[in-house]
Amino acid sequence: MDQLRETLKGHHLRTTTCREDVLSTFISKKNALSHGDLEGALGENYDRVTIYRTLKTFLEKGIIHKVLDDEGLRYALCSHNCSEEKHHHDHIHFKCSECGETNCLENIHIPAVQLPKGYHPENFNLLIQGVCPKCG
Repeated sequence: MDQLRETLKGHHLRTTTCREDVLSTFISKKNALSHGDLEGALGENYDRVTIYRTLKTFLEKGIIHKVLDDEGLRYALCSHNCSEEKHHHDHIHFKCSECGETNCLENIHIPAVQLPKGYHPENFNLLIQGVCPKCG
């Protein structure tokens, strides 16, 4: 519980039960979660708007980042020192075709891509699909 409060405090957020529960769910699951995953994990403790607002706040403060996979938008904990000003997510995401989990592969960076003149990238997403070590 102290780790949760320290994380929230470190990102200049007030501690609420919902924020603690959402952060705890990310920590315990260890993989990218959708809004629906969080709703299922948290039961009827919070309505979908409260969970959505918590995710939006966590994104803005650099606690989580977006992960796009073939099923839509998911979120994963930031493992670097992300902040409101800068997210550091130039890593690959891997989705297992067996268990359906999407995980960050932090140590594998997205290769440099030369874009045509006039294009200015703001963020990168690279999803690889296959079988994870747990299912392989």
